[in-house]
Amino acid sequence: MPSKRNLRVLLTGRQFRRLLIARLTSQFSDGLFSGALAGSILFNPDQHNDPVAIATGFAVLLLPYSILGPFVGVFLDRWLRRNVISYANVLRCALALPAAALLYTGHPNALFILLALLVIGINRFILAGHSAAMPHVVDGPRLITANAVSPTLGTVCNSLALGVSALLQVLAGAGAAGYGLLAAAAAAGYLVAGILAAVFFHGRELGPDASAPVDGSIVAELYGVLRGMVAGARHLLGHAGSTAVLAAQSAYRILYGVLTVAALLLYRNYFNTGTDYTHSIAGLAEVVVAGGVGSFLGAVITPPAARRLGDRNWVTLLLAGAGLVVAVLGSPFQELLLVVAVFAINIASQGTKIVVDTTLQRESADEFRGRVFSVNDTTYNICYVLGLFLGAVLLPPDGHSLTAVLVVGVGYALVGFGHRLVPRLYPVHSGVS
Repeated sequence: MPSKRNLRVLLTGRQFRRLLIARLTSQFSDGLFSGALAGSILFNPDQHNDPVAIATGFAVLLLPYSILGPFVGVFLDRWLRRNVISYANVLRCALALPAAALLYTGHPNALFILLALLVIGINRFILAGHSAAMPHVVDGPRLITANAVSPTLGTVCNSLALGVSALLQVLAGAGAAGYGLLAAAAAAGYLVAGILAAVFFHGRELGPDASAPVDGSIVAELYGVLRGMVAGARHLLGHAGSTAVLAAQSAYRILYGVLTVAALLLYRNYFNTGTDYTHSIAGLAEVVVAGGVGSFLGAVITPPAARRLGDRNWVTLLLAGAGLVVAVLGSPFQELLLVVAVFAINIASQGTKIVVDTTLQRESADEFRGRVFSVNDTTYNICYVLGLFLGAVLLPPDGHSLTAVLVVGVGYALVGFGHRLVPRLYPVHSGVS
């Protein structure tokens, strides 16, 4: 875990603080926009969404984001990253405003879905731009601290905004006008984030360096990304440790997707029997906040715990514990117990992700590392979408299924213990080639 001194010195850096403020403003706005989407789609009495429709909505929003991700670097290495961050946020403002108008008038049609897709998809350029810019505002020794602090605070801000959006819907009443105003507030936040990036930084302050070589056409480089991902996958599969943790992460993301659909259906159709979804929105807000706090705690405790227990033992403990929590706290189908369960599950999810990232960094040769993480990021989201559809097909409309809870709980435990067997059975080495 980063030392308090490193963190204190990091936060005194003016340029890092500025980059962090721009990122948090953008991610807080994302939370408001996501809250408006969730409210208008999930808790609109006029929308009779079945589980498959909900999963399809997630897929439409997540898969383009995942597919686009690996190709973003080609543009970030050619365009000024300060401009990418600024212009992308301003563009999202321009797209979110008509989406807000459609929500306000109660007509979230196909155009609205397209606008929402673009707003969320463009975010990939912004987050990747912030990551690529980080070495320009933080010196080498504190880069790992910055890479831990910035995404974690971004996730917390996003969760906080989701909670705020739910609270506003509870206080003002859920309705088309409220959802539209939330989306409009998100648009204003995107505009502020874009202006901050433009005002805080100038020229090539965030890279790329003027001396950085750019070889070949964009089309050739995009094709090279495809070939690179294949090479990255082959390199990753050539290392037992990386294969084991990536398999574990993929399996738990599928199970996490099933739990996501279950929670949404429970709050929409099981805990709520009428057309007033105020209580459901408030309940899901508690779930989101609990998940955010759990993720934050997982990020805090994982580095020292993994050092003391070992990466493999820590992942086993996390996933086995998550399985026990799902089975014990999920079975009664009580709202308070579900909130506690989500808190614990997100500790395990965040802790496992940190170990996965660390293992991939450690075992991948430097010239393959970027491509390996592209494969990792894409797999991370695709497996989640697979879990969403699996849950949509298998779960009842109200999400109440004791069998599903027990299967997921046992599944978490099996993944936790099973990933230890891969290095023993896998006929490859574990070091860096």
